[in-house]
Amino acid sequence: MKKQLLSFIILCSVVLFGCAEKKDEPTQETALADTVQEIPFDWNAANVYFLLTDRFNNADPANDVNYGRNQTSGVLRGFEGGDLKGVTAKIKEGYFDDLGINAIWMTPVVEQIHSGTDEGTGYSYPFHGYWTSDWTTLDPNFGTEDDLADLVKTAHEHGIRILLDAVINHTGPVTDSDPVWPEEWVRTSPKCTYESYETAITCTLVENLPDIKTESDAEVELPPQLAEKWKAEGRYEQEMQELDEFFARTGYPRAARFYIMKWLTDYITDYGIDGYRVDTVRHVEEYTWQEFRDQCDFAFAQWKANNPEAVMDDNGFYLVGEVYGYGIGTGRYFDFGDKQVDYFDDMFDALINFDLKNTDTELGYEQLFSRYDSILNSSLAGFGTLSYMTSHDDSSPFDKSREKTYQTATLLQLAPGAAQVYYGDESARSLIIEGTEGDATLRSFMNWEDITDNAETQELMKHWQRLGQFRHDHPAVGAGRHRVISENPYLFSRTYTTDRYSEEVVVGLDLEAGSKTLDVSTVFQNGDQLTDRYSDQQLTVTDGKVVFDSPYDIVLLEKN
Repeated sequence: MKKQLLSFIILCSVVLFGCAEKKDEPTQETALADTVQEIPFDWNAANVYFLLTDRFNNADPANDVNYGRNQTSGVLRGFEGGDLKGVTAKIKEGYFDDLGINAIWMTPVVEQIHSGTDEGTGYSYPFHGYWTSDWTTLDPNFGTEDDLADLVKTAHEHGIRILLDAVINHTGPVTDSDPVWPEEWVRTSPKCTYESYETAITCTLVENLPDIKTESDAEVELPPQLAEKWKAEGRYEQEMQELDEFFARTGYPRAARFYIMKWLTDYITDYGIDGYRVDTVRHVEEYTWQEFRDQCDFAFAQWKANNPEAVMDDNGFYLVGEVYGYGIGTGRYFDFGDKQVDYFDDMFDALINFDLKNTDTELGYEQLFSRYDSILNSSLAGFGTLSYMTSHDDSSPFDKSREKTYQTATLLQLAPGAAQVYYGDESARSLIIEGTEGDATLRSFMNWEDITDNAETQELMKHWQRLGQFRHDHPAVGAGRHRVISENPYLFSRTYTTDRYSEEVVVGLDLEAGSKTLDVSTVFQNGDQLTDRYSDQQLTVTDGKVVFDSPYDIVLLEKN
């Protein structure tokens, strides 16, 4: 391996700089190589696709029913068959490449409670993945360990990072076949009232959702149901040995939260996942997230050291937190009423931004873009946000009736910061499903038939693909500095500069269809060759302007 690496370094040196004895005679090839810059991946500019594993694509019907989960459920409250193989299949097809996606976030795939509950919304199975039974293994409805390994490997081959979903706050509900965890591990009351810091943390989110006692440093034994299960599966000794090694290495007490951290970070060292979206952050003490940060960083460094040939870049492990109700305007602090918490303090790289979906479109794009740029480069400098327009548990998305589908894409893909596409945003998957209760209406199966057969859906997909690929190819869109060029026509630039890379792009919105004359003299020079990525036209800057015809009201300009 070392010989191969040395040969590769020598070859790269020759290609980039030429042979030493000929360094004064650069060839056309070496001159070109000196100008080529590899596009970096920046989490602050990421284009993240969020999907419910069970609702995206069913590639293996053989795993659709497990643990006798065949009871009739409420509308969209049962398993629908989506699995890890289904996600992998779409990666291989190039579906995410076409959308410009460079990260996929999936709902939790760990083993869920085996039964279900009826809390007034119809009988519900844990298809969503947030009702954990065993953090150490995958739920067979989603797939196998080999399936997950194949998914991560395939995604990385396509330049796509994988985010799993981490739940430390709670276990799954108690059912006839899913017993409550020991009282040393969980509390079952009181229910959270959200009136203060304590009443949002030391409590259960809802009835019958046991809350992990993350505040406790008391040493606890392994829950008896897990011990019994692991023995039956023939892995009890191995799991216990690994726990002993973890606690010996870290020096942590054998407290409940540290067991779960060990189990979650195993997915980093075993599979090389690139990050976690962390669930219910505001309902857990902040020091828990600092400890989780430390263990995730350790595990990712260990995985990189063990798998040097598979390392994609020098980015660290990515943690994005769901602090319900957090908005970008809050800056670094979330206010509980009686206490403010900075979740960026050795915890999260980014927080989910709940504000973008509340955009008042009557105010226009510039007010929003300039505001986001200002915040991300002042109070949030060095950190990021992940904005969305639709989500799995937000009952008030930007466009629930799917009447502003093009604007949804434009706002999301061009807003500063990282973007989260919710599965079906790009295909106008319906968010209003007859007979559903609560958030089930947001979670229908992916509407692949519309993508195949519906001409309107196909046109919408092209819009998402053009914008998404532009964002994917230009970190300036999400992580660059925003500057307005002109208000009428509305043109702006985004500039991105690091020690190794720099670029500037120009975007025009709400333009007149047809003939266009755009002054780009503040960004590009006369003679520069440009491409409008939206209309796929080659342009030349003359007298500081580009003049061309396009039937679209959007222009995405890059320098060739």
